[in-house]
Amino acid sequence: MPQKHLVEIRDNPLFASIGAESFAALTRGAYVQNFPPHTELITEGEAADFLHIVSTGCVELFSIWQGRETSMSFQTENSTFILAATIKDLPYLMSARTITKSRVIMIPSQDIRGVFERDSMFAKSIVSELATCYRNAIKTAKNIKLRTSLERLANYILKLHLAQGGRIELELAVEKRRIASFLGMTPENLSRSFAGLKSHGVEMDGQVIKVVDAAKLEEFAHPNALIDG
Repeated sequence: MPQKHLVEIRDNPLFASIGAESFAALTRGAYVQNFPPHTELITEGEAADFLHIVSTGCVELFSIWQGRETSMSFQTENSTFILAATIKDLPYLMSARTITKSRVIMIPSQDIRGVFERDSMFAKSIVSELATCYRNAIKTAKNIKLRTSLERLANYILKLHLAQGGRIELELAVEKRRIASFLGMTPENLSRSFAGLKSHGVEMDGQVIKVVDAAKLEEFAHPNALIDG
């Protein structure tokens, strides 16, 4: 593996504190691969052979049941998936596919488990990461169960607005139907919700969102640290 990718792995909080020997054991079988958009990387129900790190691009985690499909999350640069299945040596509970052209680093799960058993610092990092994932799952459930669809969309846009440095125009990197699925809405409901946010400082033009009044949007969204982080 090229040195630049080893540096990428080392920069990830999950691997930052482990010793040189453990890091070498982790990365000895790792490799990097580039994928075009809309490529399925893993399938739910299959064995968790690798831990994946998104180097560049965007990956969607999703699930399908009885012909119905839902988006679970979107993984971007320097994020990992799916750690719990890797550690437990159990099948993936979600599938993953690229949304955009993506470069993904893959580390064999057996190497992750081996170092987890031997390296206490790595074990602490694993526990911390899994605790964060658990808390995020609770926040997502609260967001879906406690908020209306309009409130969910308002908070999604507000997060996007803040993450992009408070820009007025925000271009959606993900298709609106996928956003609707992630927020627990139908595409039709999403369209109505965008229209409903016009009076709260948001305008929509194709794939571009315009936050024309951030204060009004925040007042309506009413973000909460125990839901939104």
